[in-house]
Amino acid sequence: MPDTNDKPVADFSDVQSGSSSTAPSSQPTTYTVKSGDSLSKIAKHLYGDADKWHAIYEANKDKIKNPDLIYPGEVLTLPPNA
Repeated sequence: MPDTNDKPVADFSDVQSGSSSTAPSSQPTTYTVKSGDSLSKIAKHLYGDADKWHAIYEANKDKIKNPDLIYPGEVLTLPPNA
């Protein structure tokens, strides 16, 4: 018979394994430009701040010659924590 002074034991039977790391991923995140997109619209949608378009532009200077001209189908690298 168990001792009534025993401490309760935690039950983890319903816990599922998985990854929940908040560490930055080694894989860069990308975004495929859609018709009607602009860098500021993408920044607003993804980062909650349209002014963060500069960070997207800086991360893609090798692909984007003019930040006012992006085209559907272009795949942009998204900087973390822009």
